[in-house]
Amino acid sequence: MSIPPVPVAIAIGSNLGDRHAHVTWAADALARRLTATRLSPIIETAPEGVPDPQPPYLNAVVWGLCDQAPRQLLDWLLSLEAERFRARTGFRSARTLDLDLILYGDLAIHEPGLEVPHPRFRERRFVLEPLAAIAPDMRDPVTRMTIVELLERLK
Repeated sequence: MSIPPVPVAIAIGSNLGDRHAHVTWAADALARRLTATRLSPIIETAPEGVPDPQPPYLNAVVWGLCDQAPRQLLDWLLSLEAERFRARTGFRSARTLDLDLILYGDLAIHEPGLEVPHPRFRERRFVLEPLAAIAPDMRDPVTRMTIVELLERLK
């Protein structure tokens, strides 16, 4: 289903295998599906709130315009993870590729398996800092704060 383009923010993370290759592959795939995309700087971060010792992450965010419904976009993101051999072995386990739908326009969605805005993005510097670099004025539809304001509040 094609709809009028909506601005979206998608977080990319990887801490297994060739992390840089996983992140850039995902960014390229997103650029082929979305329009007017912007890729944030890629940053390295320590794992947060994980149940076991893990290697550091590479994180980035892609902003772009999407003409797919949120569920359709999420299903496609999950298929991209599978293409990079993402194994879901446990909550917050290490992964080759993690793609999170952070924001979908000004919608707040609460459905089984789909929650937008991402429920923990406001507490994640590794999402807010890259997103602030490419879409500082994008607003959280729940708090109505901009990404820069959310980042300042987190600091």
